[in-house]
Amino acid sequence: MDAQHRHRSLYKGTTPPWKETFRKRCVDRLKNSRSRLLDRYRQVGESPQSCGSGASIIVQEVMEEEWSVLQSEARGLPSLLRPEGLTEMFSVMTEYDELAVLEEIQQELMSQEMSIIEEYERNLQFEEQFISSVVEGMEEKHIICPICHTNNLNINSHFISCTCGLYINTKTRDITPDVLRYQLESRVSEHTEDCLHNPVFFVAPNIDSSPNLMISCQVCDYLSIVL
Repeated sequence: MDAQHRHRSLYKGTTPPWKETFRKRCVDRLKNSRSRLLDRYRQVGESPQSCGSGASIIVQEVMEEEWSVLQSEARGLPSLLRPEGLTEMFSVMTEYDELAVLEEIQQELMSQEMSIIEEYERNLQFEEQFISSVVEGMEEKHIICPICHTNNLNINSHFISCTCGLYINTKTRDITPDVLRYQLESRVSEHTEDCLHNPVFFVAPNIDSSPNLMISCQVCDYLSIVL
């Protein structure tokens, strides 16, 4: 009986000792691969392409990479460093309880992957709706207040204000509606590149000058001055 068969027979009918370590590492690696996942998603414009095992290519790569690390730490695990990769591993393990464990982890990763994509799509929709509201009534130079999302901003050569309480002194900064629109759009887009959550706008006091219009995100700690 070779090493792999002895390893599998030893844990047949029980939870493999590597399960939780492998699962946690895969989940962490998938989260850290969010940028790579979203880059591929943007390129294809649809759900991630699947490989032969049913998992997306990103999930396959995550499992193969972490399995290789695990294999280097625990001898007796089958190798994934072959052309067939994850698909071959699943076929090799069909007679063992380890297969069910791998399928369980794979399904969890695929669910996590879809959650990342769905959150990205929600955030993208928010960005599109916000930008749409910003440019709404462009001919009349109207810009919706980024704080209350309800009223049109009052913009002149001295200040920007809203009935919700927003007031920014712009007397020495030459802020036109076009300049403000560009600042709002660019900050929202900049944040969306690295974070899936919705940012918020607020007015922050400035001891050296008039208050600043800020944008921030509590999830990723993004913080930037709009005006």
